[in-house]
Amino acid sequence: MAETPTTRPTPLGIYDKPKGKAITGIEIIALALSLVWLLAAVIFFLTAGSARAVEAGNMGGLRFLITMLAIFMPVAMIWVAATAARSSRVMREESQRLQAAIDAIRHSYVAQSQAGRQNAPDVSTVARKLDQIAEAQRKTETTLAALSGNRDREDTANRKPTPTQEPEGDKAEQVSLPLGTPSEDMAPPLERADFIRAINFPETAEDKAGFDALRRALADRQAKQLIQAAQDILTLLSQDGIYMDDLRPDMARPEIWRKFASGERGRSVAPLGGIRDRSSLALTAGRMRQDPIFRDVAHHFLRRFDQAVAEFADGASDSEISALSDTRTARAFMLLGRVAGTFD
Repeated sequence: MAETPTTRPTPLGIYDKPKGKAITGIEIIALALSLVWLLAAVIFFLTAGSARAVEAGNMGGLRFLITMLAIFMPVAMIWVAATAARSSRVMREESQRLQAAIDAIRHSYVAQSQAGRQNAPDVSTVARKLDQIAEAQRKTETTLAALSGNRDREDTANRKPTPTQEPEGDKAEQVSLPLGTPSEDMAPPLERADFIRAINFPETAEDKAGFDALRRALADRQAKQLIQAAQDILTLLSQDGIYMDDLRPDMARPEIWRKFASGERGRSVAPLGGIRDRSSLALTAGRMRQDPIFRDVAHHFLRRFDQAVAEFADGASDSEISALSDTRTARAFMLLGRVAGTFD
C-alpha cells in the first residue's frame, strides 16, 4: 500500500460557497445613520416650517420637491456607501479563500514532487506484470538463440556429405530465410481485437484475457514499441495523480480519426482532443515545460501512437476505430496532444 503523503491539510471549507450574514455591522451603521438623519430632518422642518409657511405662495410644489431631495438624498448616499463597503468586504474574503486554496495546491504539488524524488515511484500491478512478461520474453529469446547456435554447430560437425545434385522438387519446396530474422517478424499478424485490448492494458491482475492479448501484442514489433511508450507515459502521469480511468473525454467520430491517420493536423482534427479536465491539462502542461524527461517521453509516445493509428486505420471498421479511441492509450494521446498543440 502506498504511503500517505505528508502534505499540509487543506483548510476545511475553502472550497465551499461562503454564507454571509444577512445583517452585518455595515448595515447596522447605515441604518443608524439613516434614522439619525431622518429624525434631524423631521425636527428641522417641523420647527422651521411654520415660520416660512407664509412665504411659500406659488413656490409650494418646488419647495416640496427640494425638501424631499434634502431628506432622502443623504439616506440614499448612505446606503450606496454601505453597499460598496459590503462588496469590498466580500471581495477581500474571496481573495483570502482563493489565496488559501492556491497555497494548499502549491504545498500539495511540492510535497508530491519531493516525495517522487526521494522515493522511487510505486509500480502498479499492471506495470509489474508488463515487466515480468517483457523479462520472460527476453529470457526466452536468449535461450532459443543459444539452443539454435548449439544445434547449428552440432549439425555442422556431424553433417555427412550430400549428393551434388538434388531433386528439383525439393528445391522448389525449400524456403530461404534471411539470417538474423527477429522473432517479431516471424510471428503471425496481430489481430485488431488483440491490439485494442493490449493498448487498453489489463483491467486487473486476474484479467487473463487481457494479459493474453498483451502477450500476443508484445510479439509484434510496432505494437510492442507503442505499448512500452504508453506504459512509460502512463507511469509518469500517475506520479501527478492523473489516471486515464478518471478522464471522460468527448469522443470523436471515426472519420475524424481517419483524417488524422491520413496525415491531417490542426483544426480539422481538433475534436480528437476531447479531454476537458482543467486540472489534468494544467498539471500535464506544467510537467511538460519543467521536466525534460517527461517531455521527451511524451513526444516519443505521440510519434509511436501516430504511426500505429496510421497503420491501424487502414482497413479498420468504424466500430474498431471507436473501440481504439476508448482505450487508456488513446486517452493519454488526447491529453498530451492538446498540451503539445497537435490540434492547434
